[in-house]
Amino acid sequence: MRDAAGIWSYLSTEPLWWLSCTILVYLLADWISRLAGRNALANPVLIAVCLLAALIWLTRTSYQTYFEGAQFIHFLLGPATVALAVPLHANLPAIRKFAAPMLAALVAGSVAAVVSTVLLSMAFGLPEQIIVSISPKSTTAPVAIGISEALGGLPTLTAVLVILTGIIGAVVVTPLMNVLKIRDWRARGFAVGVAAHGIGTARAFQVNEVAGAFAGIGMALNALLTSVLVPVVIAALL
Repeated sequence: MRDAAGIWSYLSTEPLWWLSCTILVYLLADWISRLAGRNALANPVLIAVCLLAALIWLTRTSYQTYFEGAQFIHFLLGPATVALAVPLHANLPAIRKFAAPMLAALVAGSVAAVVSTVLLSMAFGLPEQIIVSISPKSTTAPVAIGISEALGGLPTLTAVLVILTGIIGAVVVTPLMNVLKIRDWRARGFAVGVAAHGIGTARAFQVNEVAGAFAGIGMALNALLTSVLVPVVIAALL
């Protein structure tokens, strides 16, 4: 028993252990999602977050210790964001053809996401630092965290809200679009990319390849617009 406890004490402080746990837990979550027929409620990111949170809590591991191992995956968010140029380039003809409606949807979605967040936060009397931290929640994590850091927010809180936004978007997008009777995969994909960034885009690819491509476009364009919009809205309203 002492040997087992000693081995655990050693492993739990090693970065490679938590990196391996993160990857294995996500693979398990993805397997569960496949068993559920890719049901929206069985989102692999949501499942993985719940399983990892439970494991970290049960083992009394600090977030700092966990992040020492998981930071490699965090680093890959940067290259993954740059890779958004691929669907943009592959779909340039479609972007040119539908530039006007896409631009209108992008501006409406980005402005609504940022302004509503700031106004609601102000209405509830949240501190300015908290408002700054959550205002870029609808854009992809590397951009949102960068915006938060630049404006004096709390990057960890920003990351949490970004993940929650993505998970909620991925879960509700398909039933919501069905209720609204939106059948065009380009519109469905673009909307979830703007509102729910990478996690929503991953869900869009599971449902339809065209929706996934346009979700990637929406996510990339929203990242650019949000990085400009958030400082302007914060300066104007706070």
